[in-house]
Amino acid sequence: MIRTGLSALLVLGTWATAGLVPAAAAPAPATTEAPASAGLLTAMQKDLGLTKSQAVARLAAEKTATAVDGKARRAAGPSYGGSWFNPDSGTLTVAVTSAGKADAVRATGAAVRLVKHSARQLDAAKAAIDALDAPAGVASWHVDPKANKVVVNVVAAEKNDNDVEAFVARARQAGPVTVVETAKAPQTFAAGTVGGDPYYTGNVRCSIGFSVYGGFVTAGHCGRAGAGVSGWDGSYIGNFQGSSFPDNDYAWVNVGSGWWTVPVVLGWGSVSDQLVRGSNEAPIGASICRSGSTTHWRCGNVLAKNETVNYAQGAVHQMTKTSVCAEGGDSGGSFISGDQAQGVTSGGWGNCSTGGETWYQPVNEILSRYGLTLHTA
Repeated sequence: MIRTGLSALLVLGTWATAGLVPAAAAPAPATTEAPASAGLLTAMQKDLGLTKSQAVARLAAEKTATAVDGKARRAAGPSYGGSWFNPDSGTLTVAVTSAGKADAVRATGAAVRLVKHSARQLDAAKAAIDALDAPAGVASWHVDPKANKVVVNVVAAEKNDNDVEAFVARARQAGPVTVVETAKAPQTFAAGTVGGDPYYTGNVRCSIGFSVYGGFVTAGHCGRAGAGVSGWDGSYIGNFQGSSFPDNDYAWVNVGSGWWTVPVVLGWGSVSDQLVRGSNEAPIGASICRSGSTTHWRCGNVLAKNETVNYAQGAVHQMTKTSVCAEGGDSGGSFISGDQAQGVTSGGWGNCSTGGETWYQPVNEILSRYGLTLHTA
């Protein structure tokens, strides 16, 4: 019954839902309800501990914060030090290095914090760290606008390793750095072929990210350019037209042979399908949900942006970190905030039983790199 229901949907189109990793029931019809589908609100209530009214209010506040962010950045000019969303107050805070810019930034609707280092200075420090050779005991590093520093995450069990200590010492020379311990090293979420509703390349199962005109975007570690892709039923979909991993973790696949694209993120029967209406970037602190072929629909918060993740295969840059869980086979799947596409699942640590963290590659970077246009409702 599940297979029949999914077949009716998936054989008719490459659905914009592939991600980290099983399905329960046939998805419900898409909805145009604003600000989000009832299913998405239900998932936010479950994963974020919110009431329905709190989830609706949070989405509205995040939409406002996303709009304010760009205006505040322009008002701050070179003084801009980054921004973050506070879900408790529903406000966006913008860091500035010049008190003279505070009033102009407040006029956009943002709160203001005076800091020492500009975003440009912090980004330069991170870029210098990116050039270093990171040992396995260093999990990742990113600019934290709230701390006004570059955060270097080291695996707790490896913090006293000589190579880790040497890396941290060199990183401190690049600029303001703080070290945070993390439980485990990150890994990608591809999986060997198992039962589910995904796409396959060789013996690897991954998930569709978002529909673009002519195909879909997904994770680069799922397949190399030229590799053939088949659907859950074994039918041919298309081929990887471009793929990058490591350094980046993105790819796109063309579609044909009776498959076509639709602007939908699949709810896997546990939530209603979500229409994709754009790709405005959500701020740090915003809620975010993920759809994937193994763990289906999960929600959490945006924790950090522009993070370099040190996988065993090599470092991947410009990633966004979230508190959303994921498992093998979810790789490539869609991250969405409200009805705005955010990115494709790359990897992380932990699972959906005990929790963990997951990174995604921002979708706008993928669209720009390959000259693609997001399929929107």
